[in-house]
Formats: sequence, C-alpha cells, structure tokens
Amino acid sequence: MSIRPVKRLIKSKPTTEGAGVHLRRAFGFGNTSEFDPFLLLDDFRNDVPEDYLAGFPWHPHRGIETITYVLAGTVEHGDSMGNHGAIAAGDVQWMTAGSGIIHQEMPKGDHAGRMHGFQLWANLPSSLKMTAPRYQEVKALDIPEIKDDDGTQVRVVCGKFWGKSGPVDGIAADPIYLDVSVPPGRRKTLPVGITRHAFAYVFAGDGKFCNASEPLSVPTEPVSWADTKPPAEADNRSLVLFDRGDELMVQAGDEGIRFLLVSGKPLEEPVAWYGPIVMNTQEQLRQAFNELEKGTFLKQKSSGAGG
Repeated sequence: MSIRPVKRLIKSKPTTEGAGVHLRRAFGFGNTSEFDPFLLLDDFRNDVPEDYLAGFPWHPHRGIETITYVLAGTVEHGDSMGNHGAIAAGDVQWMTAGSGIIHQEMPKGDHAGRMHGFQLWANLPSSLKMTAPRYQEVKALDIPEIKDDDGTQVRVVCGKFWGKSGPVDGIAADPIYLDVSVPPGRRKTLPVGITRHAFAYVFAGDGKFCNASEPLSVPTEPVSWADTKPPAEADNRSLVLFDRGDELMVQAGDEGIRFLLVSGKPLEEPVAWYGPIVMNTQEQLRQAFNELEKGTFLKQKSSGAGG
C-alpha cells in the first residue's frame, strides 16, 4: 500500500459570483488538469445575509455537472423548463447540465442567518457533453453515514466506500464524494483508488495529511522516511491536492478535522472553457454562445428529481 504524498496545499481565495455572492474558491478556471475530471470548487459559507441573498440569477450551463452540498440554510432552484425545488441542510443536488440548461440558484439563510455549503463542478466526457439534462436531488436522510470504531464518521454522497454506496448514480467520471470527520488526535488511513485524482477540502478543525508511510520502529540505518518533507498542516478552508497512491493518511488536530474527500477518474480530454459552459473545442464553445444569442440553446427537457 502506498500513502499519497501531498502535492499542493492551497488556501481558498475570496471571490464574488452571481449577483454579488461572497464566497471562497478553492480551485477553478485556468488550468485545472491536476483536478481532472473536476473543474471548480466553491465554498459559499457565509453568516452575513447581504453577502449572499442576491444569489445566482438565471445563467446557462452546458457540458458539465454541478454538485451542490448544503450544510446550513437552503438553496432554492428553478430552471427555464419549469423544474423547481429546494435543498436544505445535509441535502445534495447533482445537476447534469448536458446539452444545456438555464437555471437560477437562490440561497436563503437559516434562523441565525447562516448559509453554508459547497458547489463542485465535474466535467462531462465528449461523448456525454450533449446528453439530456437531469437532476438527482438527495435528502440528508438518504445519504449513508458510516461510523468506524475509532469515532471517524463518513457520509457517502457518491460512489462506494467502506462497503456503502452513495445515493447519486450514473455519473460519467465515477466520482467518490465523501464528508469525513476524524476525532481529535486520531490518525486515520483512508483508501483512494490509485488511478484517480484526489483532493481534500478542510472546513472544520485542522490536521496533517502525512506525506510518508509510518516510520519503522527501530531503523537499522538512515532510511528515506527520515528525509521526507514534514506533513502538511491543513486548517479551515485549506485544499489539499494529493499525488498518486492508493491511500491517504490524516492526523487530526486537537479539535478534530472535517473535510470533503473527492476523487474521480481523469477524462484526459481537451477543455475549452468560458464561464459556465465547458466544451472540448473553441468551435463548440462559439457554437454554444451563438445558440444562446439565437435562442436555440435549450435542446430537450430535463429529467429526474426537481422536475
């Protein structure tokens, strides 16, 4: 078994999106090949209603999937085909934009004014860029939660983990999307498929993602582990990008650590990207924007929850 080294440790950066929503972007835009098949991760945790209530009014998507995971407050959504609904604390909405959808997402705070959640964008392979749009809306109670003997808890949003399968299915990149909590002071090893790109996004507590296997108890000579880089400290709003390996190790700090752990199989396809439309060539991108201007962007009715 090989522990994944930490390739990069990044602090999410403040940015403004939609009609003036203040959020933090962990990664997105520019060259995202190291995260392939994922394109963007936004952390929209905010306790100041005027910083998020303007929301994300009508905008198009094509060629991607957007995954919204809410921790506090609600997000109301609607689209140009008449679908509408809301997701609340613990819920997930997985929207496959496919050939195209025009929608809006409007966050509402909880009783204390908090709006906490994440949005992840996953790319679609060229063969599915123009697939029919669909929603998968998953309520908190339908997301399996596993508790290990040492107190580690894992919510399985998507994919298979520790013998449980998440409720979201039929996703092209075969992603695994987990919400992991490790108790204070615990060291935990978690499996990650060796062919996948993987990252963790810390949103509570802190810890170290260890760069090497555990040292030998009685080394007989100077061995390589002694010369490895020290483990990376990761605290709130830290993104940890992992290199190759088949498992990762985390050492929780004094308050424990909670993080999203996301992995997927790279598509390794060209990306032509402008805003919420992601295709494979510049010509396909131009065509999408021409269709938006002409009013021929929407190809078919979406399906699934929310419809």
